[in-house]
Amino acid sequence: MPLRPSLRAAVLAAALAAAASGCGIGSDPLAAGADREEGGAIVVGSANFLDSRLIAHIYVEALRERGLEVEERFDIASREAYVPGLRDGSIDVIPEYSGALLQYCDPETEAAANREVLAELESALPDGLAALEASEAQSKDVLVVTAETAEEYDLEKVSDLVPHAGGLDLGGPPEWKTRHNGVAGLRDVYGLEFGEFTALDAGGPLSLNAVVNGQVDVVDLFTTDPALEERDLVMLDDDKGLFLAENILPLVREDAVDAEARAALDAVSAELTTEDVRDMLHRITGDRENPALVAREWLEERGLAG
Repeated sequence: MPLRPSLRAAVLAAALAAAASGCGIGSDPLAAGADREEGGAIVVGSANFLDSRLIAHIYVEALRERGLEVEERFDIASREAYVPGLRDGSIDVIPEYSGALLQYCDPETEAAANREVLAELESALPDGLAALEASEAQSKDVLVVTAETAEEYDLEKVSDLVPHAGGLDLGGPPEWKTRHNGVAGLRDVYGLEFGEFTALDAGGPLSLNAVVNGQVDVVDLFTTDPALEERDLVMLDDDKGLFLAENILPLVREDAVDAEARAALDAVSAELTTEDVRDMLHRITGDRENPALVAREWLEERGLAG
């Protein structure tokens, strides 16, 4: 499906920006990969969206506060890339989201609530990987429309889209085209067949601008996104539970993190809340503050850094 002209320009601009910053196109965060020596720095990775990068910065600063040597390897494309990267030793730690990770490991899971998800995740993870303590904070996928679209079609929940979906366009990250917690699940769980699917980014500026500017009608964002209130967007209630609980937690390579590293990461999870994440993201996107400094200040406020 060809992109509309305005959206094509936005995608191109984002690609050029990514190339210029040394990540994304033309750069592979996992290039150093499994060739690195064991026993060196703890390599902290992130996925290629702001929420994940912020939490990764918090993990990095928390580990360094304990005197541990840390290397950053951010902006890895997606779970389909970084889970193998953990298994082959390219990275050691990455922020994860409990429900999406469980669906990646076990697409047939019927768990939904946070305790159920965390219990199943423990046994579903590949050998050699471990999920450390989960935080209270959740960053869930949510289908979003503008207030105008919600009023026009009388939309409050995802099921309300069923009679209208054929005339509406959906936007989301590229991997949504095949994921169960994406296009496939919206079809199988809700019976939704949208007019078109446009591959954007993972809850980032392309997705936000696409729905605000009318380039798509429905888009996937995250519940921690401060733009939901700032742009008067409407979150549709996931009334059939497609999107599982998404507690933020560290996913680690067991052999690479000792007791000191685990304690540092668990201490972060014990303090992190959804409101904290939303406030920090607002500082980064709205006030243009440096993510590493925002992460450091949060640790200091919680008594985890001095």
